[in-house]
Amino acid sequence: MNDSADSGRLDGRVALVSGAGRGVGLAIARTLAAQGAKVVVADAGGAINGEDPDASVAETVANELGDSAVAFTNSIADAGAAQAAVALANEAFGGLDILVNNAAILRDGFIFKADPADFDAVLQTNLAGAWYLTNAATPTMRQHAKDNRGGAPYNWGRVVNITSTAGFYGNFGQSAYASAKSGMLGLMRTTAMDLARAGITCNAVAPFAATRVTDTIVPANDEQAVYKERALKVSPDHVAMVVAWLCSPKGQDITGQLFGVRGREVFLFSQPRPVATLARDDADWDVTALSEAAAENFSALYTDLRTDLEVFNTDPKV
Repeated sequence: MNDSADSGRLDGRVALVSGAGRGVGLAIARTLAAQGAKVVVADAGGAINGEDPDASVAETVANELGDSAVAFTNSIADAGAAQAAVALANEAFGGLDILVNNAAILRDGFIFKADPADFDAVLQTNLAGAWYLTNAATPTMRQHAKDNRGGAPYNWGRVVNITSTAGFYGNFGQSAYASAKSGMLGLMRTTAMDLARAGITCNAVAPFAATRVTDTIVPANDEQAVYKERALKVSPDHVAMVVAWLCSPKGQDITGQLFGVRGREVFLFSQPRPVATLARDDADWDVTALSEAAAENFSALYTDLRTDLEVFNTDPKV
């Protein structure tokens, strides 16, 4: 077993972090490198809506991290680019042990006004891009598991999906973003199942932090204005440390889970499971019988329509 196991360090490992040029992704790249990992800084450098790519964004971060990093500047919203990013990790550092799917763009609009092309673009980057990278990276990780890379038993393989509470609470005007981030949970669960036999974990983390996404919030009321003010005080470094923990040997037994990070608070979220059941043996349901049974058994359990901004609008621990 590698000497880093007891300390939780990541010496010897290679990480690929998408969207690593700014915000949460940048904090994750820096923290993984500080913990001893080599990092592929994958970021096309575009604006928050995905337009106007700028290769210097990823290159600047890679230069900052020095010999511990290399830049990948193509958009991962393309299966070929995802394969190329994984190939770069293998060529530059001899393998790939950690994948952090963080890249995301934002194109908001109420469902009755939104442009289908914007929906497609958001899904392509935020969800398809994560699938492409996971699909490209996991054959290498599985081979590492067979080779006991880092020692036996193998415990280096990690996938972390950066999701959002918008994906399971929802938020006004974010049908595309919320759909993609919700899809990240299904991708996480299935990836965890598919890789369990190889000893590779997959988890999801929902960040609360000052990022370009937080910056774009246009408060619709005083409550949302207060939420934004609070969120802008929260450093993404807290999120990065939770990711480093999940990627460390100390995270080996944690897989298929959904976490949230808000400053010094770390949440473990429940995941959708039945909370009540209607069943009958005497006949099929009809509208009247369903209505009466649901009123008696379901009504008190229905989930409200509060947004994530409303639910988490309390002072964070920073």
